[in-house]
Amino acid sequence: MGKTKYIFATGGVASSLGKGILSSSLARLLLSRGYSVTIQKLDPYINIDPGTLNPYEHGECYVTEDGAETDLDLGHYERFTNEPTSQANNVTTGRVYQSVIEKERRGDYLGETVQVIPHITDELKRRILLIAKTHHYDFIITEIGGTVGDIEGLPFIEAIRQLRLELGKNALCIHLAYVPFLAAAGELKTKPAQHSVKMLLEQGIQPEIIVCRTEHKLTDSSRAKIALFCNVDKSCVMESLDARSIYEVPLLMQQEGLDVQVLKKFGIKYQQHPSDLKRWTEFVDRMYHPKHSVNIGLVGKYVELKDAYKSISEAFVHAGTVLNCKVNIKWIHSETITPKNVASLLDGLSGVLVAPGFGTRGVEGKITAINYVRTHNIPFLGICLGMQCGVIEFARNVLHLKDANSTEMVANPKHPVIDFMENQKNIDKKGGTMRLGAYPCTLKTDSLAYKIYKKKDISERHRHRYEFNNAYLPAFEKAGMVASGINSVSNLVEVMEIPKHPFFVGVQYHPEYKSTVVNPHPLFVAFVQATLSKEKHK
Repeated sequence: MGKTKYIFATGGVASSLGKGILSSSLARLLLSRGYSVTIQKLDPYINIDPGTLNPYEHGECYVTEDGAETDLDLGHYERFTNEPTSQANNVTTGRVYQSVIEKERRGDYLGETVQVIPHITDELKRRILLIAKTHHYDFIITEIGGTVGDIEGLPFIEAIRQLRLELGKNALCIHLAYVPFLAAAGELKTKPAQHSVKMLLEQGIQPEIIVCRTEHKLTDSSRAKIALFCNVDKSCVMESLDARSIYEVPLLMQQEGLDVQVLKKFGIKYQQHPSDLKRWTEFVDRMYHPKHSVNIGLVGKYVELKDAYKSISEAFVHAGTVLNCKVNIKWIHSETITPKNVASLLDGLSGVLVAPGFGTRGVEGKITAINYVRTHNIPFLGICLGMQCGVIEFARNVLHLKDANSTEMVANPKHPVIDFMENQKNIDKKGGTMRLGAYPCTLKTDSLAYKIYKKKDISERHRHRYEFNNAYLPAFEKAGMVASGINSVSNLVEVMEIPKHPFFVGVQYHPEYKSTVVNPHPLFVAFVQATLSKEKHK
């Protein structure tokens, strides 16, 4: 197609309008026409990355193949596009300023006075264009976090203004704005959207397309008013209605003609590349018309904010849809679980997933829940800390090592079945004291894990500091919990399972990061299938 086309997605009026879903949906529409697409996120916060941010404040920290801790929107990008992202797909103010300051300290600027313009904006532009230097994409969609007018976002908007000037016809801007419905007046109000675009215009950017986030359908007069006052064609004013599922949004935006208008603006003959959304449409149809349903408990310590477990909940959607099954998640706070109430909290569930996390809070509740599901033959999936809690529970109640614990939980436990392993530093090329990103794993061919993956060698993404202590492995395997997956390079345990249990699997890695609409993760599919079998035998 020639030169890469750049699409910038900005937002106004309010945060959380759905720029990430809009960007992902546009990417899916362009992919359906045979184009190559990637998406990147510019985050104006000063943190280097979301790795140290509280999940209550920022939701899930998503991890890429190359070990970058990124914004959860990158998870949406991968789930919609089925294309892996990388460090280059997430740019933060913190990382940009850090880079500029390091250059200044090295003397790269030859004594110049370092300023927001041009030095910060130049670094932003360099990072926006960086992806195209390593891989050719027909389209690169860049989502700018926050809203137009935010103080911390001003350098990002200025960098985009400069880039649009430099790229000419190879760049355009889509602006997402809110059009509220005032019940007292009984009508939609376009002024917030108009003011949002006006603010963007004041900063030197004329959006080519305006997408209006609204709970009610846009009237013809509303579209005409927004088009007139915001200097865009009426056909480029589009509504983005609330949808039952985020996966319906690409279909709704196709009806609005979003991809057609984008291609027209770039002078591309869209008729020569017809859209094929058959598989996507079938997925949405199956999702909306399940034949079965199961109730699965998700035990975690951040359940008040569902976004803290976004990839897990979406992986359940993908797996359930494959099996024509609706997965109803019961969110259970691990701090509320005690030996006295665990039976009532887990009553009626066909399966339990114990979620990842850091720190001591809520761990004993997770261990109590795992003891219940293990002894009552309820399908169990433990992820990262969830797997480690499963190991501790088994050590305490089957091996009778009453003081079994993790060195993260207790400074010097008598039986450190989960420990910080010095030898992990030798293979940890990405994360310092953490294993971050993709690592290989070899599965035992006589294991449930092998049956699930249908192959011996797999690769999964990690985000953790502590490992299973191999000194205890012989005792575990003799008692019936086996290590069915091993990192062959470092001999670290990746998968633990109990063969005599209907479904008891704990994994040190995060399978949820790799689940997409096109490729639901096999571990989640197998787990939901096990819960379906449990449901049928109730």
